[in-house]
Amino acid sequence: MNLIDKIRSTLHWEKSPTPDPSILPELYVLLKAFRLPLIFTVLTMFVGTIGYMAIDDFTLMGAIYQTGVTFTTVGFGEIEPISDLGRIFTITLIITGFALFSMAIGIMVSEINRGDLLKIMKERSMLYRIARLKNHFVICHHNEYTVEVSKQLRRSHIPFIVVDPRADLEEIALEHKYPYYLQEEPHTEVAMLKSHLSSADGVITLSDSIADNIAIIASVRLFEKEHFLPRPYNLISSANSVSDVEKLKKLGADTVVSPKKLTAQRVTSMATRPDMENLLEEFLFQSDMPLNMEEIFVPKYSWMVLNRIKELHLQEKANISIVGLMRKDGKFTPMPKPDDLVTSECKLLVIGTQKGVSTAKEIVRARNKPQELKYV
Repeated sequence: MNLIDKIRSTLHWEKSPTPDPSILPELYVLLKAFRLPLIFTVLTMFVGTIGYMAIDDFTLMGAIYQTGVTFTTVGFGEIEPISDLGRIFTITLIITGFALFSMAIGIMVSEINRGDLLKIMKERSMLYRIARLKNHFVICHHNEYTVEVSKQLRRSHIPFIVVDPRADLEEIALEHKYPYYLQEEPHTEVAMLKSHLSSADGVITLSDSIADNIAIIASVRLFEKEHFLPRPYNLISSANSVSDVEKLKKLGADTVVSPKKLTAQRVTSMATRPDMENLLEEFLFQSDMPLNMEEIFVPKYSWMVLNRIKELHLQEKANISIVGLMRKDGKFTPMPKPDDLVTSECKLLVIGTQKGVSTAKEIVRARNKPQELKYV
């Protein structure tokens, strides 16, 4: 451990996260064109130094200095008297220096016009920004659904990355205000590494092609196994037909949304209960609403398993109300009674403030019953 690392350890300073060097695009390939001017520059400095020492008996430092000011054509003049042969040699150095600088500028302009250098610099900068993300979502493929999802995630202050292979993704990202984006095929391992998937909360794939969604779901689940991640990703997808919905769920999707079915449900709800529909929409989707409705998953190790709802005391401790109970087998109990049992891997549908819901999640995930609840 070097001195800087010791100081960081003592002061508890954390290093800024950086992307894996193996996924960073190579700059060296684009800089190969500058090798020839650099080699000629070094050779010219070497020949110029030897020439001044041999022709006019310059000292080593004097010869290096005279070669430098002559080669770069700065116009400082002669630092020591130079013979006629030395002046001819100086003119040669000036012409050589002008030619080399012209060559270097030409190469630089050519590389900039190609756009590859600027593109790689932007990608490297984006990868360093993405490496700092945690608990974000990776949205695969840009389409009209992606635009709407990104708006909702921004309102909820949830970070996200849009991954799409199209060449005009940068212009699309500027138009729709995507803060993070990657021009890659979403199902590839390179895209998953670049999107910092190991620190993400989940993946959203809403492609119009069922084949794309299948490829992404299979690749993400394989990525989990190969990298031994502690928890599975929340995988959300979409499908048009009922058979496709079932297929994606069997492949590993946690939630599959059917746009046609959702549209039909919303239209029916608006037709039959318009006032209730408007109320629920404002309640669930307004960012400044003081109340929040969420599902809380009860893991196998939770102390709540096989306890009655009245024994949880979530109302007293977290100021939240349990309005629904989803069993592992899919059976839903609305407004559960105080004597209903909480079973393993069920879901509690709760309503409360954001702070109260967060407190309830901590209580549910505890392995042992909190001490303060033993006396409630």
